[in-house]
Amino acid sequence: MIRLVLLLILLAAAAFGVSWLADRPGEIAVVWEGWRVETTVPVALAVIAVVSGVLLLLWRLLSLLVRSPKLIAAFSRRRKREKGWQAVSRGLLAVGIGDNAAVRQARHDAARLLPHEPLTHLLTAQAAQLDGKPEVAIAAFRAMVDDPSTRLLGLRGLHMEARKAGDKAAAYAIAEEAASAAPTLGWAADAVIEARCAAGDYAGARAVLERQMAQKGIDKAQYKRRRAVLLAAEAIALEQTDPLVAREKAVEAVRLAPTLVPAAACAGRLLGAAGELRKAAKIVETAFAANPHPELADVEAYLRPGDAALDRLKRIRTLANRAPSQRESAIALARAAIDAQEFRQARLVLEPLLDDPSQRVCLLMAELEAAEHADIGKAREWTARAVRANRDPAWIADGVVSDRWAPVSPVSGRLDAFVWEVPPGVSATPILEHEAERVKAAIAAVRASEEAKVAEKKIAEQKLAEKKLAELKAAEPKPAESAPAAAAESVSAGAPVVVVEAPAPVATVAAKAPEPKGTDPKAAEPVPVILAPPTGNGADARGRARQNGKPETGKKADAIVALPPLPDDPGPEADATEEPDPSSKSRRLMGL
Repeated sequence: MIRLVLLLILLAAAAFGVSWLADRPGEIAVVWEGWRVETTVPVALAVIAVVSGVLLLLWRLLSLLVRSPKLIAAFSRRRKREKGWQAVSRGLLAVGIGDNAAVRQARHDAARLLPHEPLTHLLTAQAAQLDGKPEVAIAAFRAMVDDPSTRLLGLRGLHMEARKAGDKAAAYAIAEEAASAAPTLGWAADAVIEARCAAGDYAGARAVLERQMAQKGIDKAQYKRRRAVLLAAEAIALEQTDPLVAREKAVEAVRLAPTLVPAAACAGRLLGAAGELRKAAKIVETAFAANPHPELADVEAYLRPGDAALDRLKRIRTLANRAPSQRESAIALARAAIDAQEFRQARLVLEPLLDDPSQRVCLLMAELEAAEHADIGKAREWTARAVRANRDPAWIADGVVSDRWAPVSPVSGRLDAFVWEVPPGVSATPILEHEAERVKAAIAAVRASEEAKVAEKKIAEQKLAEKKLAELKAAEPKPAESAPAAAAESVSAGAPVVVVEAPAPVATVAAKAPEPKGTDPKAAEPVPVILAPPTGNGADARGRARQNGKPETGKKADAIVALPPLPDDPGPEADATEEPDPSSKSRRLMGL
């Protein structure tokens, strides 16, 4: 718009000047060598302008002829450079799509047309990487390092090649050099922080972060979050060896990032151990309200060592009220209720989650069935359901599932890469193993209780049997005294005597076992034994009559006296195989 206004002003001034000269034409006379030329001022000015233009054109043509060799050389160089840039562009596009043949052709053209161009070295290195030639790529990156304009680009290429080769020391040294040259480089700072965190040098990692912040390489919010992560990692590392320093760093990390779960959990444990229960509970509850996590629930439950299960349940109720609609609150409350043997409350808390239970919910139900009803069958049923249930969250970073939090990713080395999410494509998470151990302990407790009951029952039965045996032994008469007395009583009573040869000390007529070899016949000589009288009208009837106070009636029972076998007696086995002698039989079994 301004240019248009200026153009209009110039045209107006020119028109005004021409009009002014037309109104005042004047006269000009030129006399030279007898020639006299007369004209007006406008015509003279027009002639002067034309002559000046012709002279200027002639001068340009003359200068062009003089400078034509240089111009031709410059045109050739420019044309060659344009072709070289076109080859570089074509090669970079081919690298992007993975066309190895096109990359090689473009690299050849770029090296021929632009041999000293930095992007030509970059194209050469990338072509070598596609072809699987790391030595060629490393040579190209080193050539780039020698050029100050591409030094950082070459250092990054060498760093990537060292990481691919697994040379962590070389990668760390290259990253240190790049970070020293340019503190604002994100990749160099991250690589140095990763290496120092892997070595446990969290103070050195924080120094790199401070230098990056001083050069305004990151914003303030990102700086505070990263510093809190490094402080939390250092506090966790020092928690067992130097609790005082670890507590200071954990509290500072919580101040920078109140919702960082590892920092809040570490600070809660250390403050609880130091006796600052109120401050520890406040830190844990603030973090739990923003990010419900089972580790925070464990810290809150065991904030004061030695508390009873009911006291832990009260604290978990307070914690769950900070996030009442979260699934983690219900799970934490159910666990505390089971530990406190408040089974009804645990079942009521878990009931809303049973429509779509996760693996931890199924295992809690299995533990509840085992602890409340000692029902191992239902506990196993819920454990089997846990295999097909929804997965629970876990710490994951770049596809790696970990059972604990870490400050950097084990894959990419990125700081603060771990997040608490449900890992995709994983059958079980590390936290599930802990819940499964609780179920195993509950089932083992049920089995131990059952085994204890069975053992107590066996001991009681054994004691009862021993007691009965002792009573029988006390009531049983001695064989040496009872046999003659019973025989005398039977003879005096006038009862018919039946003589049976039986081996002692068996009280019934039995088959005689063969004598083992090498035994002394005299040592095995049997003694007479009185057999029990037959039931019915015998001794039992007399005994009952005496007990009832009535006189004895009926026929007296016959007593059977077992005498030792005669020397020529072949025993019951011979009687079974041979025809017995009637006279011998009548002699041995009188009265039958």
